[in-house]
Amino acid sequence: MADLINTNNYKVAIGYRQILRMALPISLAILVPQINFITNNIFLGHLDQRSEALSTAGITGVYYLLFAAIGTGLNSGLQALISRRAGEGRIAEIGKLFSQGLLICLCLAFLGIVLTYFLAPHILAFSLHSQELRQQAMQFLRIRIWGLPFLYVYQMRNALLVGTNQSKYLVYGTLAEAAVNIALDYGLIYGHFGLPALGFNGAAIASVVAEAAGMLVVFAVIHGRGIGKDLQLYKHWKFDRPNSRLILTQSSPLVFQYAISILSWIFFYILIEHHGRQALAISNTMRNIFGVFGVFTWAFASTTNAMVSNIIGQGKSDRVFALIGRIVRLSSGFAFIVAILLNIFPGVFLSVYGQDAAFREAAIPVVRVISSALVMMSLSTVWLNAVTGTGNTRMTLLIEFITIVFYCLYIWFILEYWKLSLVWGWISEWVYWTSTFTFSYIYMRSGRWKGKVI
Repeated sequence: MADLINTNNYKVAIGYRQILRMALPISLAILVPQINFITNNIFLGHLDQRSEALSTAGITGVYYLLFAAIGTGLNSGLQALISRRAGEGRIAEIGKLFSQGLLICLCLAFLGIVLTYFLAPHILAFSLHSQELRQQAMQFLRIRIWGLPFLYVYQMRNALLVGTNQSKYLVYGTLAEAAVNIALDYGLIYGHFGLPALGFNGAAIASVVAEAAGMLVVFAVIHGRGIGKDLQLYKHWKFDRPNSRLILTQSSPLVFQYAISILSWIFFYILIEHHGRQALAISNTMRNIFGVFGVFTWAFASTTNAMVSNIIGQGKSDRVFALIGRIVRLSSGFAFIVAILLNIFPGVFLSVYGQDAAFREAAIPVVRVISSALVMMSLSTVWLNAVTGTGNTRMTLLIEFITIVFYCLYIWFILEYWKLSLVWGWISEWVYWTSTFTFSYIYMRSGRWKGKVI
């Protein structure tokens, strides 16, 4: 009876208001971790003006992002499944999927911690030229990696709330995480509030505690709002082979997709490191641009995944392209505004890192390249996540794999073989997003996704 009463609450429409109602809270949920990351970099940039802490943060940030992306892949697969069940009205299945997702993500977190302690030193020794950089990075990572279990559980709650059309509740955990992270960054990096001055490693501790705080707050909200009881989230903690297999089947291509995507970023940063610390520090700030100014794009992408799956679950496959078109217009509109602002005021953004005029002068041309890449990304991610929403995650992986091949060949020839400038290196983003859009669009227009059951 509870399923019948609550069924309509979890089905979505395709109007602009519904899209924004789902996407804007998601954008805040994505923005806050990026604010945490950029706050770390701002404090570290002011810690020294030789770009040493900032360049090391680039390497460690991308390494941790690899594991975060694995969780994102699991999150995206679980979100598509939950959205499909919500659209179908099979509410009782949502709690089963969520509990199995939590068990899987905790196992992956444990594996990530073990790999960081025993394998990461060898990877960094093989790839980075600077011994000082390797040592500083490993000290940081052996602290930072303990935030992984909290992050993964946090990501699973994203899948639950977005998949059940309740993204408005995302804001509580993210605001708590931001407040804790900023306060502890200031306290632990510089030694304020009676805390020890730990410098670079203080940023790692602050991030771990902040992720734990965000996780605890959002689960308190889920419990307080009665969502846990309504969706029967805490009644299925035994291992459930069919649902676990379904989650892994649906998510594993996405895990590999996000993993190879971030591995390509690590490859990019390794090649950048060969061009010197300033190039690495500039590239780290460029990643901040993608992280902070791309939040609306990623939010619309996540919305596309959930809404496409939900609409198909309702039996309205004929409305998918109308939905995608509306999301694309909103996503590209936000991205275009951001691109204009970045081109008008590039120095304002770069000035917050506390670096010298030479750093800003070298970085501004790269900002202009990145701003145009943001517009390309606003189109490409929507179409790629539409593919994910159809349930064909293997196709999503194939698109990513082909794109990464083009991307890695480009950056190797540009940065390592021809040793061209950093600006040419970052034009690789044009290659990546153009390829992603082309293959995603072709697949969706082919109609081969219709009738797929997940």
